[in-house]
Amino acid sequence: MRLYALVAAGGFRRHATYRTATAAGVFTNTVFGFILAYTYTALWHERPALGGYDVSEALSFVWVGQGLIAVVGLMGGGFEDELMERIRTGDIAVDLYRPADLQLWWLATSLGRGAFQLLGRGVLPMVFGSLVFDLALPSHWTTWPAFLLAVLLGATVSFGIWYLVALSAFWLMDGAGAAQVAWLSGVFFSGMLLPLTVFPGLLGEVARALPWASMLQLPADVFLEKRTGWALARAYGFQLAWAVALLALGRLVQAVATRRVVVQGG
Repeated sequence: MRLYALVAAGGFRRHATYRTATAAGVFTNTVFGFILAYTYTALWHERPALGGYDVSEALSFVWVGQGLIAVVGLMGGGFEDELMERIRTGDIAVDLYRPADLQLWWLATSLGRGAFQLLGRGVLPMVFGSLVFDLALPSHWTTWPAFLLAVLLGATVSFGIWYLVALSAFWLMDGAGAAQVAWLSGVFFSGMLLPLTVFPGLLGEVARALPWASMLQLPADVFLEKRTGWALARAYGFQLAWAVALLALGRLVQAVATRRVVVQGG
């Protein structure tokens, strides 16, 4: 496990060097946060308890979401392009011969990147939002570690999805289409545009049952203390179940893809 801890630390340091990109990301998330915040203000003015949130909670949902976009890799895991390129060029054969597990290597890299993004792009948009809007913040200190655990599980679920997207390049050679589907699904089904509790009927039930709910909706609800006690345990169980299922599926697809590389003479 020491190896993967070092890989995660390397992922953190690697992304820490992209200071201009980080600053641009903070600016983008902040601007989009203001757009959503004013939209939410108008919407919640007409429906004060929409989705089970008051205005302050809804605004906090916006800024937590903007802070988590890069942390959990909602719109891209930050590694899939590199992995797909290595598959396309055949360099993946070298990776498979290394004395390290391919999936765990990229998971550690992804979590290291997410840890940096939590500091680089996670905190500042929330700070900027709190200076302008009246946000609902946790009232108990225990909410903060509970929130961080929910974020960690959400990031693991996100990795599971994007790892499968990257592995699709073994068959598609160009995984851009699969990546686009995952990107659009993440934006719509994570709660980035609207809390999933606002979605009506069957659509809401389906959206809340999909893995993307683990990335933003559940961490935001933990932050807002909507999930406490057994409800918090169930939220963790939901995230963990999807994480295990997606990682297991990724390992199965990886095994099939590895045999395909051998057949192709890679």
